[in-house]
Amino acid sequence: MELTKNIFFNTDKLVANTTVKISYSGKLFQDGAEEVFIHYGFGNEWNNTSTIKMEKTELGFQAEITLDDSDSFNFCFNDGKDSWDNNDNQNFSFAIEEMPTALILQEENELDTRKPGLRKAYLWSKKIRLAIYKIITYLPKIISGNYKRKVVNEDNQD
Repeated sequence: MELTKNIFFNTDKLVANTTVKISYSGKLFQDGAEEVFIHYGFGNEWNNTSTIKMEKTELGFQAEITLDDSDSFNFCFNDGKDSWDNNDNQNFSFAIEEMPTALILQEENELDTRKPGLRKAYLWSKKIRLAIYKIITYLPKIISGNYKRKVVNEDNQD
């Protein structure tokens, strides 16, 4: 998703407490910078600021950033040589959405999370396989008369 010219994210929305990959192919990349750093923070006060070196690729620079639970993600770029791309001194700022509660999975006991019909279906498939095996193995013997029943020795009985 392109949020602004030459800045891309690997997701449609910035969601709190997730990791996003940001790609930058803006002014510093176009000017041939060998390295680019992203300086970022969260919220109106730029809380939890960090600066990390971005990885250079053929298409620009990339970095993975874990978003916190603030309402906005603010950042700018520099080349380590006092050249900045900061959106004409306004910095880049994008809203962070809260994690939808419908997507949060509740952890339960492993036995409780299994679908009850799966075990029953598995047992039926085993029974059917066994029945087919017995039919294939013994039906031709019965039809041809080659099936021998065990004969009890009458000499040992009183």
